[in-house]
Amino acid sequence: MIQQARETLKNVFGFKEFRPLQEEVIDHVLERKDALVVMPTGGGKSLCYQIPALVFDGLTIVVSPLISLMKDQVEQLREYDISAVQLNSTLSRQDYQHNIDLIKRGEVSLLYLAPETLMMPRTKKLLESLDIDVFAIDEAHCISEWGHDFRPEYRKLAEVRKNFPDAVAIGLTATATPRVQEDIKATLELKETETFIASFNRTNLFVEIQDKHRPLDQVLTFLEQHEDQSGIIYCFSRKQVDELTQELEIENFSVRSYHAGLSERQRSKNQEAFIRDDVDIIVATVAFGMGINKPDVRFVIHHDMPQNIESYYQQIGRAGRDGLQANCLMLFSYSDINKIRYFINQKQGQEKKIAERHLNALLQFIESNKCRRIPLMEYFGETYSPDNCDMCDNCIGEPKQVQDLTVQAQKFLSCVVRTDQYFGATHIANILRGSEAKKIKEHGHDELSTHGIGRELSKKQWKRLAQQLLIQNFLKRDPEYGSLKIKQAGIELLKGRKTLHGKVKSRKKNTGRGASRTAASANKIDYDEVLFQQLREKRKELADEADVPPYVIFPDTTLTEMAYYFPQRKKSMRAIHGVGSVKLKKYGAIFGKLVKEYCEEHGIAEKKKRQATTRRSSRSSAGTSGKKRHHKVGRAYNKGKSIKELRAKYDVKLSTILKHLRNYYREGNSLRPEGFPEISGLDKEEQNIVWQAYKKCGTDLLRPVHEELDGKISYEELKIMRLYYLAQTGKGG
Repeated sequence: MIQQARETLKNVFGFKEFRPLQEEVIDHVLERKDALVVMPTGGGKSLCYQIPALVFDGLTIVVSPLISLMKDQVEQLREYDISAVQLNSTLSRQDYQHNIDLIKRGEVSLLYLAPETLMMPRTKKLLESLDIDVFAIDEAHCISEWGHDFRPEYRKLAEVRKNFPDAVAIGLTATATPRVQEDIKATLELKETETFIASFNRTNLFVEIQDKHRPLDQVLTFLEQHEDQSGIIYCFSRKQVDELTQELEIENFSVRSYHAGLSERQRSKNQEAFIRDDVDIIVATVAFGMGINKPDVRFVIHHDMPQNIESYYQQIGRAGRDGLQANCLMLFSYSDINKIRYFINQKQGQEKKIAERHLNALLQFIESNKCRRIPLMEYFGETYSPDNCDMCDNCIGEPKQVQDLTVQAQKFLSCVVRTDQYFGATHIANILRGSEAKKIKEHGHDELSTHGIGRELSKKQWKRLAQQLLIQNFLKRDPEYGSLKIKQAGIELLKGRKTLHGKVKSRKKNTGRGASRTAASANKIDYDEVLFQQLREKRKELADEADVPPYVIFPDTTLTEMAYYFPQRKKSMRAIHGVGSVKLKKYGAIFGKLVKEYCEEHGIAEKKKRQATTRRSSRSSAGTSGKKRHHKVGRAYNKGKSIKELRAKYDVKLSTILKHLRNYYREGNSLRPEGFPEISGLDKEEQNIVWQAYKKCGTDLLRPVHEELDGKISYEELKIMRLYYLAQTGKGG
């Protein structure tokens, strides 16, 4: 049967080989043995039950809490001509009944259900009469109260599962610590179970943490480096989501928001726009992302600190599911800890203890000076042996100078003792800095011997030191009030019997020429960018006609291979990753014609693809053969092309050309100034007023200039005049 599975992988899905552990899991399931599968997001969990569903004769039931994921997977399977349906509350009565009729006639291979739908008496009655071969439970970590996303209704699945004693059960999750894994197996009563745990290391994700200084500037800098790429920005609150979305819209980014404060219709509309490439960026609370299977998300930004490592890992796991390079940036500040701790303090008992443990583990990950992957993998029970991954800020940045902080630690601990261990890190830092604040004087702490003895460190540095004392078990925090208490190791440190080594200086702000930029050039196939964009446009056109997301037609990995190998024959197209027999029949001729015409126009010959390097080729580390669009626009403009001519040539909005020219300038290139006044609607006097505003406010952000001018000049005019100002003065972009 495993040979049949291999043929299905190749002929139906168009993949030449299984990903790690997929074949072992599928072979185990085909032998009708239960399994628990722990694979990172993007690791290929779905094929572990989809292929057995096509090999077995009976029905495969897939239980998922995520309606968006059901819809997405059903659409993708139908593109492969696989019979799959869903039953959930989003379907019309007519569609619901139509799907039931298909199931009764035995015309369905995979049935996707929400847990609530599965519990309904009419669903149970329907399934009783059917031959069910596989019972797959996706997001299985929801079963465990030790997980980060516990759902009580999931524990009822154990009872439902008993109704299908002959069906093989498979639990699947991307985030499960060893404790959660055991809870899943015990609750589901999996028989002859084998646990398959793939590495949690997503090698294509570049992981970076920056201290949060001016978060809007940091986000804008990052986005300028990832122009026209698809990405998600996570914020802590709805208010922050709305504010950041507005700022990005002002800066002409293609962006939508997503949070629980929006209507269900608006959330669905915004999510759909993102999935279908109608918008590049989603700014969202954690409410967004569960069930999003968009493979070409190129970055995830945490504008605010996540609540725990599981959430963080799950959220960054939404990037780079196609295996290509993706960047993950977290902005971190100690005020974020206080926000999270406030919500933790609303919990009680065991739930509160678990939340505290999760937060402390996350802080240890953030503060680590080692390769980011070491603490991340350790959290999930995996050992990461290399010292350098070359894919995180700690590994490719400047070596961090670890200091002897013993004296500063003794000052801090001494101050904790002298304040009777009743206060938190901020109050202690204020005393050490010599603050004369009202609270300090009310408690008589301005009279302490420790008052003002710590002016060598900033308040933020003292708080970072406190965090390291907590992480290294010299201090503990009162779970209810947040006050700091000295542990035995802290007493030993005070007496000079122990030392503290660490780092209190801020992480250097990434300016766009450091970690993210270095990582962004890694793992990039040497493809023709112009052809790739034409293929993307054709894919979008076909997707809109079929009313499906573009990646359902072909993922980016397939298009990049087409733009690298230039397949012009049916046989050559068949060798491309992701082009199976069904997709070849549907789309091979369409994309082949486009490739052939492009090659004839540019005199390009087809490259032969060697099967032995199939997987590696799509992740080649060579540079791009096509020039970046903003380079082409900038050079053409400087050679005398007008902005009007450039708009017509590339068929884009004025704001897009202005954005390309600004990016070109920011990379150190000059721009001829005379082309900007000719497209401006401002007279000479108005231009001079705007010029003075830029001189006063700077050119980084448009909002301060807009406000300085009382909102009288439009943002589009401000963008034109910014480039005119920069071109004339030669100042920073």
